[in-house]
Amino acid sequence: MEKKIQEKLKKIKMLILDVDGVMTDGRIIMDGEGLETKNFNVRDGHGLVMIQRYGIQVAILTGRTSAVVDHRARDLKITEVYQGALNKKEIFAQILQKNNLTPEVIAYVGDDIVDIPVLKLAGFSAAVADAMDLVKKTVDYVTVNRGGQGAVREICEMLLMAQERWPEVANRYDFTDLIEL
Repeated sequence: MEKKIQEKLKKIKMLILDVDGVMTDGRIIMDGEGLETKNFNVRDGHGLVMIQRYGIQVAILTGRTSAVVDHRARDLKITEVYQGALNKKEIFAQILQKNNLTPEVIAYVGDDIVDIPVLKLAGFSAAVADAMDLVKKTVDYVTVNRGGQGAVREICEMLLMAQERWPEVANRYDFTDLIEL
């Protein structure tokens, strides 16, 4: 991990995620009744559980509104969920105020142009591998993995490593013999 990125990640207290294209692969499936389905990656979810266990808060900030997102958030014990956010920059400011945080301690992951205003403000910004090119030009880091296919887990592991929690994770899951600490 680059030193500059590691220094930014050390400061992070909250990870804010877009949903469609970040937590999912961007596809929205609707049945004949208009019921929506989204595909979430279980390893991404476990990454979010792990960072919360080590004190990093997680919030969801999405422009769309979907009951599926509420269900997934509850499943992952994410209590800060902001849906229907037409102006993500405004909601970002509200999140900061509500949690008494500054932009420097926020990591934000996005994929589309609606995310750019927040990506420019966050202390650490990331785009998923299949994000819009303009978004990729805006961020500190572009993930190796695509949205909904391990990108969130990648960021979670980077956070745990930068904040020197990876040895605890390795010990908890008994894989210390498989990594270089």
